[in-house]
Amino acid sequence: MFGAYIGIENEYLRAFVVFVVSLIVFRLALGILTYVVTRLTAKTKTDLDDMIIGKSSFPLSMLSFGIAFLVMLPELAVGEGLASILDGLGFTLVAVAIGMLIYFVVDLVLFRALKKLSKRTKNEMDDNIISLIHGAVKVALFVLVFIYILDIWGVEIGPFLAGLGIAGLALALALQPILSNIFSGISVIIDKSVRVNDLVYLGTDVKGKILKVGLRSTKIRTFDNELIIVPNNKLADSMIQNVALPDPKTRVTIMFGVAYGSDVDKVKRIVLKELKTMTDLDDSEDTVVRFLEMADSALNFKAYFYVDSFDNKANAVDEANTKIYKALNKAGVEIPFPQMDVHLKKK
Repeated sequence: MFGAYIGIENEYLRAFVVFVVSLIVFRLALGILTYVVTRLTAKTKTDLDDMIIGKSSFPLSMLSFGIAFLVMLPELAVGEGLASILDGLGFTLVAVAIGMLIYFVVDLVLFRALKKLSKRTKNEMDDNIISLIHGAVKVALFVLVFIYILDIWGVEIGPFLAGLGIAGLALALALQPILSNIFSGISVIIDKSVRVNDLVYLGTDVKGKILKVGLRSTKIRTFDNELIIVPNNKLADSMIQNVALPDPKTRVTIMFGVAYGSDVDKVKRIVLKELKTMTDLDDSEDTVVRFLEMADSALNFKAYFYVDSFDNKANAVDEANTKIYKALNKAGVEIPFPQMDVHLKKK
């Protein structure tokens, strides 16, 4: 086509010259475009555009080579079969180059944004989801480019897609338990019902802190330092009591009793004063002491207050019991204890 303007009789030499000239022209155009874009991106505050330019270098070079190859083909007087093969090679190069270019741009723009979001949430599950999406996009692009290449080479796509659908269905059925866990894990993290380091109760059997939320399962460490691995589909279907939500603070309840005849108001004042000196007390919530009942052998009270974190609950129970016991003893308030009187009958 362009060989008529060159004046070279040998078709192979003419084709080679056309290929080289076309490649130089395309490379020169890309060089000018890259220079202009680089000058413009140098004024921006982000390095994303610079990374896109750097990543795009190889696929753009491949694209230039493929286009120059296609421009050269009309200069070759070859048979129809060979021409079809060479034409297919050229379009295959172009398709692969465009697929790589799209992948690099999507990889840098989309996943860079997702990774920044993941760093803000500081949740390992987010990283796993991003990795899953990353792999899915790569597979999807590969499949699309592969299907297009098959079409270039004249392969019937319909039967291939039908076979691919059947294979996908069979694979989905085989991987149903795994996929169920994965999607349940994604559901759990989107719902944010559990997070790493949250204290949770699963039914009456499992109690512990969330150690890791993975794609397939969630790991819980009990207070006995035992590891419990719960499949995510089971976790999603369970009734979860999360002590850390809606916020970390938690209520502490202390039960105690005093002897009959004790001054109830005095007991309330003493205990309330002591509880307000608790180390991890949350002042935003009320601290309350209530006279609960007149039991068989004691006047029973219930005191409750909030601490700033569920991690401090055990220490708070110990501290509160100690303070109440010492304060009541110091004030001369009798603390009863169960006792049995035995009366012996004289014959």
